[in-house]
Amino acid sequence: MQYVYLGIDTSCYTASVAVISAEGKLLEDVRRVLDVKHGKCGLKQSEMVFQHMRNLPELLETALRDKGYRLLGVGVSSFPRSVKGSYMPVFLAGLGIARALAVATASKLYMLSHQENHLVAGFFSVKGFRAEKFLMLHASGGTTDLLFVNTEDDGKYLLTQVGGSVDLHAGQFIDRIGVAIGLKFPVGSEFEKIAECAEKKIELPISVNGTNISLSGPATSAMRKLHSCDVGALALGTEYVIAESFARMLANAIDEYEVADVLMVGGVSGNNFIRKHVIARLAEKNVHCWVPEVRFSSDNAVGCAAYARYIGEG
Repeated sequence: MQYVYLGIDTSCYTASVAVISAEGKLLEDVRRVLDVKHGKCGLKQSEMVFQHMRNLPELLETALRDKGYRLLGVGVSSFPRSVKGSYMPVFLAGLGIARALAVATASKLYMLSHQENHLVAGFFSVKGFRAEKFLMLHASGGTTDLLFVNTEDDGKYLLTQVGGSVDLHAGQFIDRIGVAIGLKFPVGSEFEKIAECAEKKIELPISVNGTNISLSGPATSAMRKLHSCDVGALALGTEYVIAESFARMLANAIDEYEVADVLMVGGVSGNNFIRKHVIARLAEKNVHCWVPEVRFSSDNAVGCAAYARYIGEG
């Protein structure tokens, strides 16, 4: 019998289950992206919940059946952000199953925000990062938040939003352009391949005001150029706008909050062009930009399992 911690995350477009041993080894990491019809840019919350309730039992069977695991704790993303009133129906699917499993196995339940899950997954991937205060950029299809992170006395983290996108999220920008050129939502990896083939990028406006950015203007400009330029150039131009917007916003925040470390998490941070551009730009300010492995950047339950282990093992 092996003692383990289970993680469950039900984000807007991915159902995830992870298992980490009491010693800290990742044993299981299974996921399923929700199905979105071709040509569509998303799902209603009710549709997401339905697919999660259908997918989670199968993912749990894959992760747990006949493995000889003994659950010590269950970590679950229970709400989007670590702020009062943060709520989204999609997380109820994972929370309900996590609560039932905790009761059935006499194990402890550890609830955290989806944003904290990304933070802990990032730390799990980039071992050696031990800054007491730093900036975290959480960029995905549903979030583009810049957060100032403080390590508290009990080892937990206090996340305070200090900037981000004031309108369109970075992942939404990419998905809108990708779907418009014929890709299936979510477009991430295919969009990146198209951009890699471009010989040059189209020019799009950049809007940065202190620690806030605006992406709706660049997105509108990109849509207007949709039929008058090469799709690769359009994709690369989109990536560049996002990357440079991030770099300028972070540079301003670094000066304001006097930090030497930045952690990038979320699906958009897994984009190779974006992460390389931001890393290079921040290196000019002697700031280390930490980025998890791509599989720990996108939505996953590893952070939930790692959090449960971290708290459970003291």
